[in-house]
Amino acid sequence: MKELLRSTDPTIIAFASALLEGEDIDCFQMDVNMSVLEGGIGIFPRRLMVRAEDYDAAVVVMRDNEIPLGR
Repeated sequence: MKELLRSTDPTIIAFASALLEGEDIDCFQMDVNMSVLEGGIGIFPRRLMVRAEDYDAAVVVMRDNEIPLGR
């Protein structure tokens, strides 16, 4: 799996996940449960992972929808 996106904004992660699912690209959110440790203040970023073979297609989906990847 490759990291596609890292963000402290859960709405961006949710939007990106929905877009990827709409394109039949499997994705997995990592670090979701870190909010328990941080107390819900949003300091630890969540990561959105995709399969290595889907990475290029996922990048195109993010760019087409103007979601910054931080690269």
